[in-house]
Amino acid sequence: MKKAILLLADGSIYEGRSFGYEGETIGEVCFNTGMTGYQEILTDPSYHSQIVTMTSPHVGNYGINSEDVESSSIRVAGFVVREESTVPSSWRSERSLGSYLKKNNITGIKSVDTRAITNHIRKNGAMNGIISAIDHNLISLKKKLSDAPNMEGLDLTKVVSCKEVYEWSKNKKAKYNVGVLDFGVKKNILNLLKASGCNVKVFPSGSSAKSILSHSLDGLLLSNGPGDPSAVTYGIKTVGALLGKIPIFGICLGHQLLAIALGCRTYKLKFGHRGINHPVRNEDSGSIEITSQNHGFSVDRDSLPSNVKPTHVNLNDDTLAGIRCKEMKAFSVQYHPESSPGPHDSRYLFEYFKQLMEDAKKR
Repeated sequence: MKKAILLLADGSIYEGRSFGYEGETIGEVCFNTGMTGYQEILTDPSYHSQIVTMTSPHVGNYGINSEDVESSSIRVAGFVVREESTVPSSWRSERSLGSYLKKNNITGIKSVDTRAITNHIRKNGAMNGIISAIDHNLISLKKKLSDAPNMEGLDLTKVVSCKEVYEWSKNKKAKYNVGVLDFGVKKNILNLLKASGCNVKVFPSGSSAKSILSHSLDGLLLSNGPGDPSAVTYGIKTVGALLGKIPIFGICLGHQLLAIALGCRTYKLKFGHRGINHPVRNEDSGSIEITSQNHGFSVDRDSLPSNVKPTHVNLNDDTLAGIRCKEMKAFSVQYHPESSPGPHDSRYLFEYFKQLMEDAKKR
């Protein structure tokens, strides 16, 4: 197995072995603390242009199957693990993690100290990095890395969004017609909307408010997605034009875009929140939810206008995790209530969305 190098933008070097596709890749290096769910992580569009480091020491234990995917392809730029399990143990497994990465031309590195990488990112912040199994010349690698764009100011939603409107589910017995503005939507969001009794129609990220409203929708979900929310100016404009005209539910990037459209500011977190065990307090009930999270930006709580109420708070660092604007029939959360992977504590939010649509119908 070939030698591979992970070089970070600050000059830190981690030597290991290549796995997956023996090539080279550049992206923002981040870490995920989940012990399971690596297949969902790999296929989550929110990870586009990121090299994901798994803090769990063994990855690939239960292999890969064709069901546990969140999009049509692997979305991460690269993958970093301490130890790859080459012999999966699961009746559902169809292939190994390494062969899955190789098939999709995704470069990975293993046999590195992932705890040291994680501690370094926590101390110094998320930064760009390059994994290479084909070039071990540090001068050459540093040059390639210096040419790569930073995540701040980067609009990546058009890369992962659908190109045309499509129907995810259509049922004559469904009570609600819901649109999803696709900034990189995860499959399980669509599945849960369908399971909640909704017909679901998905719109490209660049869709106009006029075109969305022409479909006679009962509600609109703003999906998750990658990149800097402040760079998605067209999405912010669309959301702003829809405020008050249709009930809106935002998730992750969708939460940030809704917040900006309402007059809030966003900022980049030092190293982000990525994992499946993040505690969040519901400010209405005082209850604690264990949540799945994946974001590198956050909404500035101090920038909330008087008509926007904070509804959820991340207990790890007291950052804002949810908002509601009653007069505009809009609410959002920074985390992932659809989980996949992760706990189901927050799936009540889909029922809340249904109630919001029901109330709007009665007016």
